[in-house]
Amino acid sequence: MSFISPAATDALQSWLAHQRAIKGAAENTLIAYQGDVIDFLSFITAHKGAPQGLGALADISVTDMRAWMAQTRETGVAARSLARKLSAVKAFYKWLALREGFEPTAVLSTRAPKFQKKLPRPLAPDAARNLIDAIEIQSQHPWVCARDVAVVTLLWGCGLRISEALSLSAADAPLPATLRITGKGGKERIVPVLPAARDAVDAYVRMCPHPQTAEAPLFRAVRGGP
Repeated sequence: MSFISPAATDALQSWLAHQRAIKGAAENTLIAYQGDVIDFLSFITAHKGAPQGLGALADISVTDMRAWMAQTRETGVAARSLARKLSAVKAFYKWLALREGFEPTAVLSTRAPKFQKKLPRPLAPDAARNLIDAIEIQSQHPWVCARDVAVVTLLWGCGLRISEALSLSAADAPLPATLRITGKGGKERIVPVLPAARDAVDAYVRMCPHPQTAEAPLFRAVRGGP
């Protein structure tokens, strides 16, 4: 950070400490934030021809932001990565503006580049079998292994989200041929239950040591909770 003013360096470290203490950000996230903001501040230093103190940073213009984004793209940074960097810079500036009392409109109004979001790729059958085989030996409790195999089989074989699988109650077992699932936004859908998923859940229920009352969650933690 030798090309960044001491005041900007101190502000960055204070912001990172805030993210760690108040926001609970993980260390890897903080490392990424630091790198992204340093890249931005280093560019501004070179762009302006001198290290920028806090007063100068408050005067960043839309033109400055466009120049940074253009230069970043020219170095081969993908649109998705640039959007992440911009997000970090905006978060830093939002905090800095509140602390220093200036209006960060030029930074916060900068639009992230558009990029094509990748759809999740389905797990291949062989990979799914290998995953399930590995799960079967992950716990010292055979019933916990059976539980985890049942959950993963539901996720893969029935297309459930993890929250949807864990929301099932004991009253749902044995699983019917189809399940009525309430997903995001309260939308309902009907999903077919593969025989492999039904068998896995049946095996887990037979082994589970906790009482399977109708109102209890289907999948239990070691101590009996959800």
